[in-house]
Amino acid sequence: MVSLRTGQGRPGPGPTVPADDEGTTPPTRRADGGPPPGGPGEADAAFARPRPRPARWAAAAAGVVLLAMALNALVTNDAFRWEVVGRYFTADTILSGLVTTLWLTAVAFTGGFVLGTGLAVMRLSRNPVLVSLSFGYTWLFRSVPMLVQLLFWYNISLLYPRLSLGIPFGPAFTDFSTEKLISGLTAAVIGLVLHEAGQLAEIVRAGILSVDRDQVEAAEALGLGGPRIFRRIVLPQAMPAILPPAGSQIIGLLKGTSIVSVIAVQDLLFETQLVYNRNYLVIPLLLVATLWYLLLTTLLSTVQYFVEKRFATGART
Repeated sequence: MVSLRTGQGRPGPGPTVPADDEGTTPPTRRADGGPPPGGPGEADAAFARPRPRPARWAAAAAGVVLLAMALNALVTNDAFRWEVVGRYFTADTILSGLVTTLWLTAVAFTGGFVLGTGLAVMRLSRNPVLVSLSFGYTWLFRSVPMLVQLLFWYNISLLYPRLSLGIPFGPAFTDFSTEKLISGLTAAVIGLVLHEAGQLAEIVRAGILSVDRDQVEAAEALGLGGPRIFRRIVLPQAMPAILPPAGSQIIGLLKGTSIVSVIAVQDLLFETQLVYNRNYLVIPLLLVATLWYLLLTTLLSTVQYFVEKRFATGART
């Protein structure tokens, strides 16, 4: 008779198991009737290999070949004129347009975020008039294409030749020419801010809705006012849900500012067009603009990653 032993080498409680003719103890079966632990089933699982997937490897090989072909075309095709790209990449005209693009992006996103936050708060209020106004604004500016909005504001003088300031439905104190007031840059700012506000209003509203209602009720029980609750409790907790789509929105806005070139705003694309209209080097100059957009979007994506990581760490702590 051979007794069972515990991990410390001492005889453990329980019945003894008879040894076989060779003096070894036979393996015990599991309670569910399956093979004993360490048996053939577990041994096969330990040495099992994943099934080969030739289609997956073929697709990967095709992708590598296509990438190599694209890189080879970029290097060997003389039409790209990389020496021209390098010469104009930091040209004064290109950098001037780049500054305008960055300025438009910053102003449009900041103004759109502030206005969009107000619209989101109006949409979540209990006042039906405010809810209707916010819904109507979001519906209108999310439905009309950006190009149409820019052209509308650029030609607003055809609809209102003069604008006046005064009492609503009453006498006017002063008036001025709309054509002189609304330049191409002003129309671009107005159009971009109003368009971004409609987009960001829904992003901010979704973030606010992600905050538990109990947080607001607890703050109200402590006697905090509505603006303070929103600024100190709701908005910080909503930021982790707001930041990812807002980051994507600002990247899309940076690229979308190129559309202002149609109303003669001297952004990066417009300055690039001015240069290749003079020297007819279309492809190299378009590559200059492309490389700048790639660089800027990569930087914004990196900043977005670290900001999201910062807010996520703050939420966990």
